[in-house]
Amino acid sequence: MEAIISKSIIESFFKKLIANLNLDCAIVGSGPSGLVCAYSLARAGIKTAIFEKRLKPGGGITGGAMLFNEILLPDSLSDFLSEMGIRYKKSEENPEFIVCDSVETAAALTYKAVHAGANIFNGITVEDLIFKNKKVSGIVINWTEVISAGLHVDPLAIEAKTVLDAGGHDAELTAKFAKKAGIKLNTKTGSIIGEKPMWAEEGEKSTIENTAEVFPGLFVSGMAANSVFGSFRMGPIFGGMIYSGLKAAELIISSLEQSY
Repeated sequence: MEAIISKSIIESFFKKLIANLNLDCAIVGSGPSGLVCAYSLARAGIKTAIFEKRLKPGGGITGGAMLFNEILLPDSLSDFLSEMGIRYKKSEENPEFIVCDSVETAAALTYKAVHAGANIFNGITVEDLIFKNKKVSGIVINWTEVISAGLHVDPLAIEAKTVLDAGGHDAELTAKFAKKAGIKLNTKTGSIIGEKPMWAEEGEKSTIENTAEVFPGLFVSGMAANSVFGSFRMGPIFGGMIYSGLKAAELIISSLEQSY
């Protein structure tokens, strides 16, 4: 019985992994912007997979604010939340905002992304990018625990026509790539400027504005975008993150259409 269990899991996982060795879009990080982008891309028939270094999808959204697992969103997203099956209520402080359970939100976004056709690989760190002919052409992966243990184990690679860095506050992947490749990013300085302190209104707005292609084949969203372009953080209000994921999907779809 034990061997049957193991064989079934191994066969199923490796079929899934092999089927995702060539992607239209590889998304790094399963926070809200990454999940929303994956959902939108998969619905459009774009072959998409998310690579998450931790065990759980959702990024920082599940913790809410200081472990108060509630989050704030603008009322303009009420239709989107209904589409996702996420329950919400009006903010008692300001009717322009709505409040959601952060765990329910993360779970719903994850469910919707997977059921739209995206695959999520957890426990896998993207440690580098493939760089060919002056374009990002895929990701380099390894088990998170291999990296955490400092073991010298060579990685594997996934080819992808586009890559989205949705990895969070420090934009570590984009920073590492820019340094190793010796290239200039599409920013004022040509490099990562770094995240500024909290200013909720500006952070929400700039997260959307900064969602962009920063190098051929490489896109940024969410807090990674604000880090790259030197904008403010916004704390536990997540409208900008969701809109960032939607915008990233539009940009990636447009890029893929132009490449055909």
